Amino acid sequence: MTFDRNRLGFGYGERAIYAADPWTTRGRLYPETPSPTRSDFQRDRDRIVHTTAFRRLKHKTQVFIANDGDHYRTRLTHTIEVAQIARALARAMKLDEDLAEGVALVHDFGHTPFGHTGEDALDECLKPYGGFDHNAQSLRLVTKLERRYAEFDGINLTWESLEGLVKHNGPLMDREGNGTRGPVPQPILDYCALHDLEISSFASLEAQAAAIADDIAYNTHDIDDGLRSGYLTFEMLEEIPFLAGLMAEVRGLYPALDPSRFTHEIMRRQITRMIEDVISVAQQRLAELQPQSAQDIRNADRMVIEFSDAMRETDKAIKKMLFTRIYRHPEIMRIRKGAADIVADLYKAFMDDPKLMRKHHWYDHISELPEAAKARQVGDYLAGMTDTYAIATHRQLFDHTPDLR
Repeated sequence: MTFDRNRLGFGYGERAIYAADPWTTRGRLYPETPSPTRSDFQRDRDRIVHTTAFRRLKHKTQVFIANDGDHYRTRLTHTIEVAQIARALARAMKLDEDLAEGVALVHDFGHTPFGHTGEDALDECLKPYGGFDHNAQSLRLVTKLERRYAEFDGINLTWESLEGLVKHNGPLMDREGNGTRGPVPQPILDYCALHDLEISSFASLEAQAAAIADDIAYNTHDIDDGLRSGYLTFEMLEEIPFLAGLMAEVRGLYPALDPSRFTHEIMRRQITRMIEDVISVAQQRLAELQPQSAQDIRNADRMVIEFSDAMRETDKAIKKMLFTRIYRHPEIMRIRKGAADIVADLYKAFMDDPKLMRKHHWYDHISELPEAAKARQVGDYLAGMTDTYAIATHRQLFDHTPDLR
């Protein structure tokens, strides 16, 4: 079957000169014949959605354990919200929407069960073997651990998608080779030895859009979930001038609005104002930089897509409130302790007897590996678990499982 590419629609209009161009991609580690009906970035996005890692996100914690209620965000619903905001930013700035969406959809693949609690616990277990980093684990998943294709491990994403996954929060290394946020995780260094992701430069604007979309999404939905849970109150939100202003605006328009609708009106205004702030800053910086290509963005001396100084202070204030009122609330800390114990118990059990990991494709051979390699296999298996599977497995192996309600 043949296609006239000139008559196909690829889902976007004119791209800016500094946008990533799927037709001139740096390619894939394993060369593939291009699709006649989809751009390479569209194919990346589609591959990401069809992974088992993506499906597992539906039963992984964002902040509240799924048992707490059906309406709290999970890692999957958070990811979808990030992708929606990233795509909106990309469209507004004439970037490649598919690349921005793909980076957003894959950015949390490496998260363990039980959110950052599980990551901290697994990192502690793996400290003697290089530790655990969810960003590096995301890279391992899409380059090694997903087993879908006959000719290669992983899903063989383009260089641009992998760059965005690894560097969406900025360079990992300075020009002298020093880590910008501590040592660069070994899995990232190992992959870069095969397929250099240039971790001392910035990522594309599409990846930067996905990164700021992550902040916008969780700043907003964690407030929403916090209000739903009762850990936050409207009075607490009044302590942040930005949120107090939004609340006054909504009350002025709708004096008798019920709490549920009132919350939604605040949240949607928060998302809108933050997106508008980001676009304004990006336009100013692009006017200053005058980039003529996507590579000019990578070579810049700062991020282009960021909050303004005023919105950055608001972002810090919101994060501080969330940290104090929710993430470190005594009841959440009790649940975190139980979740950490589950991860640590499972790690020890699997290290003592890897054959307990009967759903691991290679479990028969793990016992024969050197200790460090065995630990990494156990870490991969544990990181892939959902909350529900981790709890169920713990109940099978131990007499008592912590109550995470």
